[in-house]
Amino acid sequence: MIPPLEAVIATAPFTLRREVRWSDCDPAGVVFTGKFSEYVLSATSLFRRHILGPRWGEVGRTLGIDTPAKALSLVFQGPLWPEDLTDITVWVGDVRTRTFDMLLQAVRADTGAPVFMARLTTICISATDRMASMPWPDAYRAPFAAYRDRHAAPDALNNLGP
Repeated sequence: MIPPLEAVIATAPFTLRREVRWSDCDPAGVVFTGKFSEYVLSATSLFRRHILGPRWGEVGRTLGIDTPAKALSLVFQGPLWPEDLTDITVWVGDVRTRTFDMLLQAVRADTGAPVFMARLTTICISATDRMASMPWPDAYRAPFAAYRDRHAAPDALNNLGP
């Protein structure tokens, strides 16, 4: 049986194990820089599903909001090659009125060596006027704030650039 591309291996804190595929790599056989943003988006999407349930997109539609990314910061710390396994852990950072941060740390599954740190800032916008930001509804904000309170992010991630 072929192992899955990615699998949730822990929920407290939320950790996703991902296998590097040949298609993720550049001609030198190293993960292409642009693929790391895909790793971040995939991990945070599965994290939202964990926090809000399998139909997290419907939660937003029901509340009349959309939740696009506003900013992404990545700090590269080590390379990955085909068939490497990386563990990506997600925490919640600041939960502000209209934005909040998801903080990620990726390490090699075999050695624990750091691979990258990331911050994905999400903004709450109106589903009908996508140019208008709005405050997070409590039904969306509360579960993320509760997770943050139970699972504090490492200090190094809280200080990651803008």
